[in-house]
Amino acid sequence: MAEGAAEAPAESGGGGDSGAGAPERGVAPIKPQYLTTKEQFHEFLEAKGQEKPSQEIEAGDRSGNDLAEPEAKRIRLEDGQPGEAAEPGERRQVQKRARGQNKGRPHMKPTHYDKNRLCPSLVQESAAKCFFGDRCRFLHDVGLYLETKPSDLGPRCVLFETFGRCPYGVTCRFAGAHLGPEGQNLVQEERVQAPLVRNGLDKALQQQLRKRKVRFERAEQALRQLSKGHVPGPSPEATVPEVSGAKGAPLQDSGDAQQALPEPGAGALASSSVRTCGPLTDEDVVRLRPCEKRRLDISGKLYLAPLTTCGNLPFRRICKRFGADVTCGEMAVCTNLLQGQTSEWALLRRHPCEDVFGVQLEGAFPDTMTKCAELLNRTIEVDFVDINVGCPIDLVYKKGGGCALMNRAAKFQQIVRGMNQVLDVPLTVKIRTGVQERMNLAHRLLPELRDWGAALVTLHGRSREQRYTKLADWEYIAQCVTAASPMPLFGNGDILSYEDANRAMQTGVAGVMVARGALLKPWLFTEIKEQRHWDISSSERLAILQDFTHYGLEHWGSDTQGVEKTRRFLLEWLSFLCRYVPVGLLERLPQRINERPPYYVGRDYLETLMASQRAADWIRISEMLLGPVPPDFVFLPKHKANAYK
Repeated sequence: MAEGAAEAPAESGGGGDSGAGAPERGVAPIKPQYLTTKEQFHEFLEAKGQEKPSQEIEAGDRSGNDLAEPEAKRIRLEDGQPGEAAEPGERRQVQKRARGQNKGRPHMKPTHYDKNRLCPSLVQESAAKCFFGDRCRFLHDVGLYLETKPSDLGPRCVLFETFGRCPYGVTCRFAGAHLGPEGQNLVQEERVQAPLVRNGLDKALQQQLRKRKVRFERAEQALRQLSKGHVPGPSPEATVPEVSGAKGAPLQDSGDAQQALPEPGAGALASSSVRTCGPLTDEDVVRLRPCEKRRLDISGKLYLAPLTTCGNLPFRRICKRFGADVTCGEMAVCTNLLQGQTSEWALLRRHPCEDVFGVQLEGAFPDTMTKCAELLNRTIEVDFVDINVGCPIDLVYKKGGGCALMNRAAKFQQIVRGMNQVLDVPLTVKIRTGVQERMNLAHRLLPELRDWGAALVTLHGRSREQRYTKLADWEYIAQCVTAASPMPLFGNGDILSYEDANRAMQTGVAGVMVARGALLKPWLFTEIKEQRHWDISSSERLAILQDFTHYGLEHWGSDTQGVEKTRRFLLEWLSFLCRYVPVGLLERLPQRINERPPYYVGRDYLETLMASQRAADWIRISEMLLGPVPPDFVFLPKHKANAYK
């Protein structure tokens, strides 16, 4: 999966036992005057920063569990009580490193979402009556709703200030900024503008996808050629899409689907029902040949990796502001897209600031991947489409997707060739070194990917078995550059400073992809471009988080659900941000990505709070930006490596 789903490196140490001597391996080297113990660190935060803990700590006090890795990461007793003593042999059997996802975390929707919800017809101030009539389960009494509605979270509404109108009306948690004296939703006519985000899912298209009434003629033709062992390519039959023939004319519903999904060559249909505006050009008749495809020229540019969960649109806007050149949406599952799932299509949305943008697809079979590629080629605006062949998690791997495709060469070839045939934009691939450790496959696959039609490949310097442990193998990436030539190869792994990026570029790669480094410090792109270390202050970091919440409210909404969704993604990001150590506190520059910080007191209270490894303190930061959490709010990070106690 994308890097955002990363587990903590096993070598990171988590701030383990710190002695008075040399820094421990895997622990960030922080200046002694800032070091403290776990107990004093939390006492300092609980005291609201009124008094600093004593820095005169004996070396013996820093041993044991004071700076140790959090208990959830070190060991978990599965059956025993906390106070029970276990035999040494038994303890070895129940030891388990916290890795992967927190599958046991609660997934239920907070109950307050459905209590006293106002009918959408009233929220949107629709002139028409409620569609559900007497069967509607929502409130139709605005006065009663306002009596039970929680108090506003602030005096300013981001949507009202940005777009001139807040579509959430009285349900907005900042409604005081745009409600009139009689409860009407105010509008700033001179500032009204439509949302700028592109690649939304049309309702008509969604219904036809759910009813399976969309036809994929180009995909089916490419799949037929692949099944016969022929390499897909332009042919006389492929120049003009079929409309009717011996197989029968399309059904009326299918015709509607074609209307909702305009084929690039639809202007060439020999039918009087097809109307054209303006002159008929070659683009309306002849499909692009592979050699005529738009080229993807991003050599030397900084590429933000597709980060699962954390690589959402508001986060990408933050990274673009700091200098990211190329962005990619979160990994989307092709079968979910073909079924018209709203949540999956939301991963494809693109903000206008994303000038070079792509989407990443995951799938295991040529038919679904090729059809999905054709669907996206018709309906959304992207500069490239990427295939995820690097996802290491079992859920994807056991179904034959992600890293498993590296061992399924026949299916892999059909996927790449089929998608390349139906796409009018370049096709890229993201892979790992291999499936098993010390059994590299990438150097053999790269020449084949070049021949199959891939425009660019990104290589993550770890195997599936390694996941995110140990360091990325940049020596092997350097060898793969020669194997991939002349196809450009991007390198990925362990980029957390401009020195790391410079060393990576010396291997001969066309560019670097930044993943977890952007989660730890999104200003990394600025550091790389300006070739400097940025000792960013805590107030500047809080301003970045404030911008993220504003972007999140624009993207997910300013009602209760939108605010809490913004908070959830903010907390997921904070679970990575706490690993960052400010430049001014380090004994040695730069911080390495496999080094976890020990407990330390920052230069001010906010800097110390941002270094906390407890979810309760992350929630406290979110309350500074989004107001108090609801009474039934529960948060556990998606990744166990971030689930500190």
